[in-house]
Amino acid sequence: MLQDVKYAVVTGAASGMGRCYALQLAERGYGVVLVDINGLAAEELALQITRQHGVPAPVICMDLTLPDAAEHIATQCRTCGWRVAILVNNAGMLITSTIENAELEQLRRIMALHCTTPLLLCRLLLPLMKEQGGGYILNISSITAWMDWPLVGMYGCTKRFVKGYSRALRIECMGSPVSVTTAVFGAVDTPMSADMPFMRHRKLLLRMGIMLSPERATQLALKAMFRRRATLIPCFTDRLVILLCPLLPNRLLHLLVKRFAHSFEQAQTPVS
Repeated sequence: MLQDVKYAVVTGAASGMGRCYALQLAERGYGVVLVDINGLAAEELALQITRQHGVPAPVICMDLTLPDAAEHIATQCRTCGWRVAILVNNAGMLITSTIENAELEQLRRIMALHCTTPLLLCRLLLPLMKEQGGGYILNISSITAWMDWPLVGMYGCTKRFVKGYSRALRIECMGSPVSVTTAVFGAVDTPMSADMPFMRHRKLLLRMGIMLSPERATQLALKAMFRRRATLIPCFTDRLVILLCPLLPNRLLHLLVKRFAHSFEQAQTPVS
């Protein structure tokens, strides 16, 4: 019966990795609350999920950079009686720019999208999960959390915040029926990465396992989440990058910025 269905709240659900999370969770029998700024694409996905898997897929068309976005989502979950068992904080955006050249609105949006709204969703949905017997939180970080570098500095620093509060939240939840998993990804073949310079070598990177397909990345993340693992870093090359990145000297990074700034600053992506 539909009232017995457990729900997964997935942000940025209409495209990229969010779409993959939604489809894979629906295949497992979860109803999926599709949260996305693109309401039309989310409605199309909801129809596909209902037809293919026979589970409900309500849509919340929401700009997650708005100050009250998390409260709106949590209120709707409670009002509609959705038994939230999973939260996937997936939505993201990319700024590839020096901080000086970044637009003020971009800086505000990336902080809200990666830091404020996911944190508040954890705060608001965690008690609901506990009330209903437990659940899982999956937060998405990045290898750039170890890169305090120009051009990817703001993206990386927001992902470092995700990594940090996720660990704190996991420790706080020990002994409870809720677990928190952090997925740390490098290159994934999604629309967010489409304009990045390295994408010209996309096929080679996929064959070498340096880049993951979104289907494979989300499959690994959900497997780690359901096993209640603390952290997932799927690629050996990503683990190597994490070890080596902090060792690079500032002068070398400055030279790289001068060399690649123009090509990176062309690679701006919308909110997903």
